[in-house]
Amino acid sequence: MSKRLKTLGAALAVIGLVFIAGGVFAFMKVKAGADSLQAFSAAQDVTLSYDEEGQLVDRGTVEGAQAILALLEDDWKYPVNMGELDPDDPLVNTGSEYMYQMATVAYHTLHGTQTIVLTEDKEYNGELFPAGEYSFEVDGRYWTDFDRSHPLEGPAREKAWTGTVHGLIAELGVGSVTASTLQMGYGIAGLLGGIGLTSIVAGLGLIWVSMGAPVGAPGVAAKPAAKPMPTNDAKTKAPSTSNKK
Repeated sequence: MSKRLKTLGAALAVIGLVFIAGGVFAFMKVKAGADSLQAFSAAQDVTLSYDEEGQLVDRGTVEGAQAILALLEDDWKYPVNMGELDPDDPLVNTGSEYMYQMATVAYHTLHGTQTIVLTEDKEYNGELFPAGEYSFEVDGRYWTDFDRSHPLEGPAREKAWTGTVHGLIAELGVGSVTASTLQMGYGIAGLLGGIGLTSIVAGLGLIWVSMGAPVGAPGVAAKPAAKPMPTNDAKTKAPSTSNKK
């Protein structure tokens, strides 16, 4: 029995070492990716703005930042980690910071005003648009919300949702997903290490148990057997004595 326990314990310890090796390998790969993302973020040097009290601001106002956070949390349903919005480290290099920056670009695009100049009169669905200059409110329209055939909406869409805006949103989205994936990678590396450590401890425990000396081995006294209790049937009679006359 002890030999089997030793074998099982050794197998568990070896499996644990394999899991720990996998955890170390995963950690090294994730660390390399995190270093690369940090270098990329530092090269871009995009930072968030905070006031003297450490509150997030946009274009100088706290209200502007709150409106962007509302878009991010309420409309896009993104779980912002406020701990990642650190005034002591304003560099955009975490998932929440990338998403906030993406929401900033989208917010100002959605609430912008575009100037449309018609060089000639145009008619659309029975409505006449004389030649001239128009101010068109985007009013929360995304790329697909515009009527491309409309004399004002069509040009306004091209002016609002430019290639630069789409490129910035795509780039920031990649940064956010990369940061989130790296966090998941750290978690997987830690999980592998934890499983490996648990397996090693269990294996060593089995080996330790199997090393217990068996009864009868030199230096180990056998436990004396318990004496049987007398039963009711086994009655002892005291010897009778008679007085001699």
